[in-house]
Amino acid sequence: MKSKLKTHKATAKRIRFTKGGKILKRHGGQDHFNARDSGTITRKKRRDQNVSGCYTKTLMKATPNK
Repeated sequence: MKSKLKTHKATAKRIRFTKGGKILKRHGGQDHFNARDSGTITRKKRRDQNVSGCYTKTLMKATPNK
C-alpha cells in the first residue's frame, strides 16, 4: 500500500497557486526597518511576486494537494 504525501504546512502558508498555474509569494522583509528603504522598494514589497521557475518542482512536491 502506497503511503500518502503530507503537505508541508509552513510552505503552504507562504505560497499561493493561481488558476493560470503560477506560484506567488510575498516579498520578504516587511515587518520592520522599512523607513530606510527607498520608495520603489517599499512599493515592490506591497505586491506578491512570482516564484522562480527552478523552485516549482520542489514546491509542488511540498504541497501535493494543490
